Amino acid sequence: MEPGNQTSVSDFWLLGFSQDSGHQPILFGLFLSMFVVIMLGNLLIILAVSSDPHLHTPMYFFLSNLSFVDICFTSTTIPKMLVNIQAHSKAITYAGCITQIYFFLVFGGMDTFLLTVMAYDRFVAICHPLHYPVIMNPRLCGQLVLVSWFISFTYSLIQSLLMLRLSFCTNWAISHFYCELAQALTLACSDTLINHIVLYTVTGLLGIIPFSGILFSYIQIASSILRIPSADGKYKAFSTCGSHLSVVSLFYGTGLGVYLSSNASSWSGMIASVMYTVVTPMLNPFIYSLRNRDMKRALQKVLGRTFCVQ
Repeated sequence: MEPGNQTSVSDFWLLGFSQDSGHQPILFGLFLSMFVVIMLGNLLIILAVSSDPHLHTPMYFFLSNLSFVDICFTSTTIPKMLVNIQAHSKAITYAGCITQIYFFLVFGGMDTFLLTVMAYDRFVAICHPLHYPVIMNPRLCGQLVLVSWFISFTYSLIQSLLMLRLSFCTNWAISHFYCELAQALTLACSDTLINHIVLYTVTGLLGIIPFSGILFSYIQIASSILRIPSADGKYKAFSTCGSHLSVVSLFYGTGLGVYLSSNASSWSGMIASVMYTVVTPMLNPFIYSLRNRDMKRALQKVLGRTFCVQ
């Protein structure tokens, strides 16, 4: 095929882990196992929250949304990677690549916004406990989630439409296991200045503003906890946000590992991406269930009913 506009592009090639053909069966088994754990773990969280009236609170409402987003986030990349490994193929169609970029940005953005909203929820619960039921009312919780979805869909749509205007060269190889936007832009023959401006400006804002909100919330939370006179009171206050703080640390720690990696297409860069896109969604259910007595009780009820039905 000759170089031209996007209509001449049939497939992109996802090199990623397929470059090491000797370890394909091991990689397939590893990622399939992690995908199953992600699906089951997050589905159990959603079922536990929806079935237990004691968990019908803002914190668990946001947690169930986070579990749903994590399911969708990993479903955007892992199934295609597994198919390619099993079929010994590296191809993804042009339409499939654009679609993957779109949904990856949607759900990745939602992860960021939900963690920020959950930090605000913990801030209100600890710093303004008497006003918590009034401030975090169901209407506000719903509005926060809807606004997060709207921003994520809008930003992803803009990026996808900007991709559609590009022409591509004869090199359509992406050195990653999914269609990573920044790498896809390097394959374009046409001017990508607008794409890069939108990518780095909006992505920077969507990263800095939520992170600043989380940081502000936890500074206020720490200040309030330190003013509690008893050690037992401090422990109880911290335990209410310990799980969320662990998830935030894991999410942003692995995310920074991706973007601070010297070469995103290297093995180290791809390992950082796996931590960010696969390992973090897999660990979230364990973090919230193991550190939360109410969640463990709800999960036991769900599992008990499941085994009774069987």
